[in-house]
Amino acid sequence: MSPIRVMTVDDHPMLREGLAGAIAAQPDMCLVAEAQDGLEAIEAFRRHRPDVTLMDVRMRGLDGIAALQAIRAEFPCARVVMLSSFRGDAQLMQAMQAGAAGYLLKESLRKELLETIRLVHGGGRRIPPDLAIQLAERMADEPLTERETTVLRLVADGRSNKRIGGQLDIAEGTVKAHMKNILGKLAASDRTHAVTIALRRGIIEL
Repeated sequence: MSPIRVMTVDDHPMLREGLAGAIAAQPDMCLVAEAQDGLEAIEAFRRHRPDVTLMDVRMRGLDGIAALQAIRAEFPCARVVMLSSFRGDAQLMQAMQAGAAGYLLKESLRKELLETIRLVHGGGRRIPPDLAIQLAERMADEPLTERETTVLRLVADGRSNKRIGGQLDIAEGTVKAHMKNILGKLAASDRTHAVTIALRRGIIEL
């Protein structure tokens, strides 16, 4: 049997080096390409057509989710496993909606990486059980709109409703209406609570 052809995508050279070493030690795998950002990943995928791609969610420039969407749009059968350091369900939801075949936390790579590559190559899917539970619990929740996410990000930066309105060129009353919707969707008691929830879930980042 031909070895599983793997591509790694991460903007940290040490992580790529660790992944390369783990893959090289397996008789049924080989590393065919590496990339350090989303744009490089798209070009490398076109050239090498890997069987399985391991790609970081957060990278400088074009991030992993956007790169995943672009690769899957051009190659619908691409098998991509997203790697993340964060346990928030928002990124997991985005990855699954974009067509990821798996999602692994970097803290668990030592134990689960190789098994996941083989599973995904065989047509399976892999999501950490605890994140799968989080995802199932949030499936019925109404997501924040793009404008609501922007407003909440500005709240997290310490801006008042008046300043947010001026920055977004909307009325202060409209900002208050957005905040009311945000509090309801996140089941938050106040602005600070909403920011805390959004940071924990990965909806926004500082």
